[in-house]
Amino acid sequence: MIDYNPKEWFRYIFYFQKADTVRKLTPLIITIGVYTGVVAYLILIYWKVGANTDLKNVSLMHSLLGFVISMLLVFRTNTAYDRWWEGRKQWGSLMNSSRNLSIKINGLLGNAHFEERLFFQRMIPNYAFALKNHLRNQYLPEEFEDSELFKKTSIKSQEHIPSQIASAIFAKVIELQKAGILLPEHIILLNSELESFTDVCGACERIKNTPIPLSYSSFIKKFIFTYCLTMPIGYVFSLHFLVIPFVMFVFYILASLEVIAEEIEDPFGDDSNDLPIERICKGIKSSANALLG
Repeated sequence: MIDYNPKEWFRYIFYFQKADTVRKLTPLIITIGVYTGVVAYLILIYWKVGANTDLKNVSLMHSLLGFVISMLLVFRTNTAYDRWWEGRKQWGSLMNSSRNLSIKINGLLGNAHFEERLFFQRMIPNYAFALKNHLRNQYLPEEFEDSELFKKTSIKSQEHIPSQIASAIFAKVIELQKAGILLPEHIILLNSELESFTDVCGACERIKNTPIPLSYSSFIKKFIFTYCLTMPIGYVFSLHFLVIPFVMFVFYILASLEVIAEEIEDPFGDDSNDLPIERICKGIKSSANALLG
């Protein structure tokens, strides 16, 4: 049975995190409120337009278009969330592959092979940190495990560092096989984890480098803006000046869905709504140290 805690509701309602949509949309919400107030004043006070005018039928347009805009926003949000969830699955796969590789290396290389174990202990988490930086267009060498072995065998340039590290790991496995430390069947045993590293990298690059078409996102923004700009004209005759908070609230709901979709469609950044890939990298490092240290 799930315990119901009403305090959680109030905490999330009245707490605004750094990336909350209210903070981002406040200038636009205020602008829409001022615009609505001006329209209401002109129609009700300055021009004194009666309730029998045809302008009140503009609200019929909003009733018809409400279904269309809701369907567009649902599709937009679902598409963005699919990208976020696919990224989470790929990083979960990287975590599993890193642990499995550490477990297999731990079983294949005894404590007598200290330097070889140290190599994999350093390089497996280095790949995760390199992939994180690659997806964020960064290069943070201070995050890598500092060892002379890493400097000699890995980074030759700043071009696609994950591939260089994956190549160094694979080359080390082949070197151990040629030295007779690993048998050919051991290479087959390790191959799936070695291949999964680049598979995860390619999948994450596909998500990052294939954004939602700009024309589609731009159309939704124009649709929402036009929809809310015409709302005061149709609803001012029934709501009077209460149309101001009404339009502001509707704009907040519609625009927030678009802002949330924009935040999660690229899940590899460092915003609060992005994937916790730094925590995943630290988890991979902790697992490699525990198994191979």
